[in-house]
Amino acid sequence: MRPEDGREVKSSVRPPRPMAAKRTAQAVWEHDLLRGHGTVKGTSGALPSMGISWSSRTEAPGGNTSPEELLAAAHAACFSMALSAGLGRQQKPPERISVTATATFDKVGDGWKVTSMELSVVGKVPGISATDFEAAAKAAGDGCPISGALKGNVPISVQAKLE
Repeated sequence: MRPEDGREVKSSVRPPRPMAAKRTAQAVWEHDLLRGHGTVKGTSGALPSMGISWSSRTEAPGGNTSPEELLAAAHAACFSMALSAGLGRQQKPPERISVTATATFDKVGDGWKVTSMELSVVGKVPGISATDFEAAAKAAGDGCPISGALKGNVPISVQAKLE
């Protein structure tokens, strides 16, 4: 904004803070745990209805998904964004980041639990050393919101390498 004398005046009005983002998914289950089945879908339209079953969690997927696969997908997506943001702050924007997340679901005592999350990232980042890329990946693993949701409950490991 420039008053009549032409000097620059900064506005003291801040843009409104965006509202918290809420994302919703729906699941439907029919019958008992061992022989039953269900579906899960996102409400945005981007995550289509997918089959779920107990056997897809503990045996072969058989074309179905599982909560653990969805958790791994969420973590891979979140981590890739966090790493991209961190590299951008270092003035080393990535050309490509490929993340594989593996959630392990195992029997612990009398129950079942997600026992670990392994993140493996391969990046194509011009002008960065392998050491600096590994440090950026570790920072992303600590700063990603999905990592934060898991922290203290599930051990998270990060392996990083450059193309």
